[in-house]
Amino acid sequence: MTDVTITHIGGPTALIEFGGWRLLTDPTFDPPGERWHFGWGAMSRKLTGPAIPATDLGPIDAVLLSHDHHGDNLDHAGRALLPTLGTVVTTIPGAHRLGGDALGLKPWETTTLTVPGRTRIEITATPARHGPPASRVIVGTVIGFALRWDGQQHGVLWVSGDTVLFDGVRYIAQRFDVGTAVLHLGGVRFPVSGPFRYTMNAEEAVQACRLLNPRTVVPVHYEGWKHFRQPRDEAQQVFDSSPIADTLTWLQRGSPATIEV
Repeated sequence: MTDVTITHIGGPTALIEFGGWRLLTDPTFDPPGERWHFGWGAMSRKLTGPAIPATDLGPIDAVLLSHDHHGDNLDHAGRALLPTLGTVVTTIPGAHRLGGDALGLKPWETTTLTVPGRTRIEITATPARHGPPASRVIVGTVIGFALRWDGQQHGVLWVSGDTVLFDGVRYIAQRFDVGTAVLHLGGVRFPVSGPFRYTMNAEEAVQACRLLNPRTVVPVHYEGWKHFRQPRDEAQQVFDSSPIADTLTWLQRGSPATIEV
């Protein structure tokens, strides 16, 4: 049986460690304060810096980058770090923009990480839709990641990436037995686009988990930015009154938590 240690650094950024591997999701290490443009008049400001500075990260074997073109998933400091952080797995357009050794995957494509003496990791890109129907032309391409390795007892570890609940998430439930779900929440909205949301809120997360049936749910991407509109306390109320209440593991920023997978 394998244990995984997950450290929430802030926003979508988490350090995932197991079996000698150290993986980083969506690197964001800028200090707070900067206003970012997300296109078509959408803007936001970073409110909170990382719980762990980039200088204290230590070696990283691979980066799981759901998308490279939004500052709340890859900021200046995170982008500067990429050449030092091992393999970067991201979208096809993102790999083209980043260049170098970045590896782009389409949904359902798989790559394998191998290092002598360690269990190999299969990484499968999973579909994500970062907004309402037909929004991809505005918000761009995003993926999530399903991680599978020998020794998992409860199913794959799935990192959702920035997505709303849509048919692609339902297809994940058909293809994978998900043991641990790291969910990007926050119910992202912008004044310019009114009621439209660009990530799941807790209500949608409950629906997704009813389909996926994970043993453990780890929320991230709900704090640190002005456009994250559903904070932890509001999400907690939804989860507490839902059938998945017992699966939630809220991480304290900067403090490693061990999860049985």
